[in-house]
Amino acid sequence: MRMIFVNLPVTDIDAAKAFYAGLGFEQNLQFSDETTASFMVAENIVAMVMTREKFTGFLPAGATTGDPAQQVSVMNALSAESRVECDELLAKAVAHGGRQFNEPVDHGFMYGTSFTDPSGNVWEAAWMDPSALEG
Repeated sequence: MRMIFVNLPVTDIDAAKAFYAGLGFEQNLQFSDETTASFMVAENIVAMVMTREKFTGFLPAGATTGDPAQQVSVMNALSAESRVECDELLAKAVAHGGRQFNEPVDHGFMYGTSFTDPSGNVWEAAWMDPSALEG
């Protein structure tokens, strides 16, 4: 099974820890310290938040870390079991220091919400009617 590791620069590691724990993601303390926190989003998805300094240390010489609060480079999308779960993830995000990124999108057979973590990294929650996938 492949895994996805999403590495994100954050401005405040403690705020990031509270945010991702508030979404219900389990922190893996084995891969967490004062500059890094690893969160199990799902069985095969891990979000790794790092201070901007730590994140920059993984880049080649001369490369810089962008500021997600200023420019969107990536929108990480998570599947949801229902429209309600999309709304619940948005509510949890806002309650734990994030903000709503865009208005909910409703195409009838597909619904989604979007939010940022406290540093501006964008996440989406998306639901699609299973019958729409059948053809």
